[in-house]
Amino acid sequence: MNWKIFGKNMDRMPSGAFRMMSLLFVVRDRLTSPWSVLDRFGIEPGQTVVDYGCGPGSYLRHASELVGPEGRVFAVDIHELAIKTVLRRIEKERLSNVTAVLANEKGCALPDDVADVIYALDMFHMVSEPALFLRELHRMCKNTGVLYLDNGHQSRRQAIAKIASSGAWQIVEEEKRYLKCTPMPKNDLQRQESSGHQLRV
Repeated sequence: MNWKIFGKNMDRMPSGAFRMMSLLFVVRDRLTSPWSVLDRFGIEPGQTVVDYGCGPGSYLRHASELVGPEGRVFAVDIHELAIKTVLRRIEKERLSNVTAVLANEKGCALPDDVADVIYALDMFHMVSEPALFLRELHRMCKNTGVLYLDNGHQSRRQAIAKIASSGAWQIVEEEKRYLKCTPMPKNDLQRQESSGHQLRV
């Protein structure tokens, strides 16, 4: 497999690769229902959900329906083409409770403690600084929130090692499709950071 195409440790894949991926997702979404995995995430009406690394937005309509009109979905991606695609999807499908957010390598502009549920699917392998990434997700997650993360194009062993090394999350459930994580207490993480603990994988 050519990691230059699929973006391993690149943060942001080339625009041509993103367009190719988007076309493949159109075909995939017509043949399968990848968004059905959200039904296992315990998303409830009125919650705030973050789809981090949303790509062209395959999961957004279902997430929007699950949180309902009182809830909120933030579609976050580092790629400008993803945000443009998501904005078109929001307009076309009238997803009034979905907001597109452009991120960069350091994170995004979402406030602290905003998310009840964060999911980051088929993208973890792309992150060049997984500890910083996981700490950014931790920052925006409520103390009672949950993160769902899959392996992406890397082994489960590698994904688990990165999560453990971040010091930000505890794996509480391991399924074939994803890992369910809860945030470590924010005070514990702040103590690690103030002591100069450096985490890189």
